[in-house]
Amino acid sequence: MDAEFNHRYHHAPLLRLRGSVQNYNWGKTGTDSHVARLFAFNSASKIELDKPYAELWMGTHESGPSFLLESGVENGAPIGSQCITLKEWIAKNPNVLGDKVFDKWGSDLLSCSSGVYSWKQWMLLTYGSGFRVLSVAKALSIQAHPDKELAKMLHKLQPDVYKDDNHKPEMALAITEFEVLCGFICLKELKVVLHNIPEIVELVGSTDANQVLHMNEQDGEEKVKSVLRSIFTLLMSASKEMTTKVISKLKNRLQMESQLNPGEALYLGANEPHAYLYGDCIECMATSDNVVRAGLTPKHRDVQTLCSMLTYKQGFPEILKGLPLSPYIKRYLPPFDEFEVDSCVLPRGASTMFPAVPGPSIFVITAGEGKMHTGSSKELVTEGDVLFAPANIDISITTASELHLYRAGVNSRFFKIL
Repeated sequence: MDAEFNHRYHHAPLLRLRGSVQNYNWGKTGTDSHVARLFAFNSASKIELDKPYAELWMGTHESGPSFLLESGVENGAPIGSQCITLKEWIAKNPNVLGDKVFDKWGSDLLSCSSGVYSWKQWMLLTYGSGFRVLSVAKALSIQAHPDKELAKMLHKLQPDVYKDDNHKPEMALAITEFEVLCGFICLKELKVVLHNIPEIVELVGSTDANQVLHMNEQDGEEKVKSVLRSIFTLLMSASKEMTTKVISKLKNRLQMESQLNPGEALYLGANEPHAYLYGDCIECMATSDNVVRAGLTPKHRDVQTLCSMLTYKQGFPEILKGLPLSPYIKRYLPPFDEFEVDSCVLPRGASTMFPAVPGPSIFVITAGEGKMHTGSSKELVTEGDVLFAPANIDISITTASELHLYRAGVNSRFFKIL
């Protein structure tokens, strides 16, 4: 098996992947789910009409690994008699990560509850495992991700809940109109809420509410954050009975969502509250399972930790509209080293180029069909195809129909090439 595997794939410029699907109950069901359609094409499987399809995972995460496919096959079958994961292939061919990626993480060891990882394993955990497509039908949990310092402390104190000590910055890039809660409204807007929604005052108490109403910007940022922290903690700690009592009054009047239009992205740094509400998006994140939840979920909730860890930064979140790299490609660059995402919409009959980069990439085709060329090799690609590209190769793309694709890779700022 290894001999056959190495012969076919050791020098392959592009590797076809079969992703893994997650059927969380908040996902869109059946053919309404973008994830379901992509996974059906990707794996040659049938869509179950009453089943939720929430996330398509592409990368190396052990909970949803990607498997190598025969080049050019249409039946979604992994190669050989066994399933070869992308993680296993990279372990055999670590050069595909590129020298600079190796230089950055090559000598480091990561200690965790399951032992000590070598540089090779660490890179497998760090790169690529957080590239996903999401189809959201109802609200996910109100949550935040700890920074590295807090992640280490939480992992040490509660390793059964916080299973690693890494941070988890992430970015959501809207495919359709996408609704998400993120961050906190400003002081002026908060006063309007307290004036016009008495149910909030009922939950948090008149003392704290009045403190907000009598504050102004001259009181200083730290004092405003302190009061906001107090109100948010009271709100999240309210009893189920009290919450049930006021929820029917709130749901038609309380508007706290921001809507992402297709092609817009929102990056979520450490210690910022958020909850996806509805829509389809591309999601990319650093590898970690650290999530502190406080509401809208049957999973473990840690209200006190979440309320104490938040930055309480106020104002509308920054929306990334993408940096044009060419007439057809936009790049979304969050302020962390781990990842970036490129979006490409290629009109019928057009062509474009993804120049060689010093790190690996994963591509997902979300609509149309075309050809990806690397040297003398070419791959016919269509909706649902997922491909891994090693470092340092040029990729040109042609299409006879409008083609939509996304690429995830290590952030260009890390390589200082943009």
